[in-house]
Amino acid sequence: MQLIPSSGGAFEIAVNGKTIYSKLETGVFPKNTEVIKKIESM
Repeated sequence: MQLIPSSGGAFEIAVNGKTIYSKLETGVFPKNTEVIKKIESM
């Protein structure tokens, strides 16, 4: 796991190099359950 600091409201989650969530695309911060479901469905 790696945390990469950013600015401008960017919040992205990547697993094995694949972005599974991007706040820049959705405009909203994800709920924990959303992120867990995306990881489990990989």
